[in-house]
Amino acid sequence: MPLLLSVILFVLLASLTSLLATRFWLRPKAAIDRITGETVAAQVRLAVHPSLAFRDMVARIGAVLPTPKTAPRKTGQLLIRAGYRQPGALRVLYGAKLLTALILPVLAAIAVLRTELPGDTRLFAILGSALAGYMAPGWMVGLKAKRRQRRIRRGLPDALDLLVICVESGLGLDQAIMQAAKEMELAHPDISLEFTLVNLELRAGTRRAEALRNLAGRTAVEELKKLVAVLIQADRFGTGIAQSLRTHSDYMRVQARQTAEEKAAKVGVKLVFPIFFCILPTLFVVTVGPMAVRIVREMLPMMNNL
Repeated sequence: MPLLLSVILFVLLASLTSLLATRFWLRPKAAIDRITGETVAAQVRLAVHPSLAFRDMVARIGAVLPTPKTAPRKTGQLLIRAGYRQPGALRVLYGAKLLTALILPVLAAIAVLRTELPGDTRLFAILGSALAGYMAPGWMVGLKAKRRQRRIRRGLPDALDLLVICVESGLGLDQAIMQAAKEMELAHPDISLEFTLVNLELRAGTRRAEALRNLAGRTAVEELKKLVAVLIQADRFGTGIAQSLRTHSDYMRVQARQTAEEKAAKVGVKLVFPIFFCILPTLFVVTVGPMAVRIVREMLPMMNNL
């Protein structure tokens, strides 16, 4: 079994070394230019931050991997919801998956080979670490997308109140969205960025309904989808946007209050386990501990003398 683990580690390291050497060090175009005598114009390169250089390296590694036809769309939507809109974000994600899938098995093999576990357990630990390393970047992106959605959901009532104030003061819906994006840049930067993207799409000539639908699709927040539906219906049927926004704001306030009451009602149930595992043992130690010490010191010698 140790021979099999050694062969697996050798194949992984050899494959990684060959891949990196082929990608970064072997340059066929430069060799052909040198043989044919063609000179390559010198390019002025600016200083790159180490973090950006590492990101570019991970992106190059991710570009080597074959990407399926259906996965990039879903993964790209997840990256957009997490706030990564750079063109090479998908390649960076795949490169991070490849690196973690190669590094974690090596570390797991170093840690497992020092133990006395059976050979099958060692092999399963290495394969499990490889699978976990491949899935970990996707989990991190999903977790960041959920956190960003939570921040957008938290800042949506303030944005809605600001939209109501702007519309009732005489501004149009496009100008109200633009003003809300400017005013909420510091307090809620995520929703301010989304409103800014809506303004850019409107300036580029996109229809208002389509721009609002793109906003709901980018964020995938249910409350924002309901707001977009209210705005589209008000624009389509010609109803007052200010009145629709105020009615929807009242509805969201009631819904937020009900959600808070629901969470408050669940607090008692959620506190059962912390009380049982953290507070009760401490109370037992404080109350029963001195009596137990006294029994051990006094009662046990008396019973032994009898």
